[in-house]
Amino acid sequence: MNNFHSGATDLIGDCIPDKRTNSKPEAAALCEVLMALRASPAVAWCERQNTGAAKVGNRFIRFGWPGCADILGQLSDGRFLAVEVKAPTGKPSTEQSLFLARINQAGGLGFVARNCRDVLNNLKNSH
Repeated sequence: MNNFHSGATDLIGDCIPDKRTNSKPEAAALCEVLMALRASPAVAWCERQNTGAAKVGNRFIRFGWPGCADILGQLSDGRFLAVEVKAPTGKPSTEQSLFLARINQAGGLGFVARNCRDVLNNLKNSH
């Protein structure tokens, strides 16, 4: 559910949603998931991907793309890795689900993680 109250638009004229105020549970999950991924020998590298828009001077700049996973990386066997991090009750958007499905259909590993247990289970079952 997006809230478009401020009336701000990006360069294309799309509405920019107001800042979310409930991101702390997801931020904590993100830290835990990143630590689990970086500690795993199954992961060659992974990095946090920021998406959204920012105002720079009088312009809004969009970065990332709708549906891009929170974490992108590479498994030690060379496959692409995409992890969408959600708070315990969070659900991926349609775009996020489609992105993860595309990664999996192409032979990579894409999944939703809420904690380190989700990371370990998905990495273990990816072989």
